[in-house]
Amino acid sequence: MDPNLFLIFGFVLIAALLAMTTGILIHRRQVEHEERRAELKVREAEAKAQEARYSNGDYSKIEERLRVLERIATDSNHALASQIDELRDLHAIEDRTPANEAAR
Repeated sequence: MDPNLFLIFGFVLIAALLAMTTGILIHRRQVEHEERRAELKVREAEAKAQEARYSNGDYSKIEERLRVLERIATDSNHALASQIDELRDLHAIEDRTPANEAAR
């Protein structure tokens, strides 16, 4: 056989190996990138869900109580003691409600 044929075959083989290795590395990077994007989307969805949970329930009760307390503190009405008692009664009712739901 011709020695030039072996050189050509070796060159083509090396070029094919380099091209395949490069392709594999590029594909691996793309897969890692897509996994990272998916992970970030999941984290974003979790953050939005947690934000919605706090805005809908937990903080709204605190904000409502704070508004009432601000109104009581700035109001010059003499019925301050009765309004504070109403708040205590409301707090006692809220404390008993989760206990009743847990018993069910």
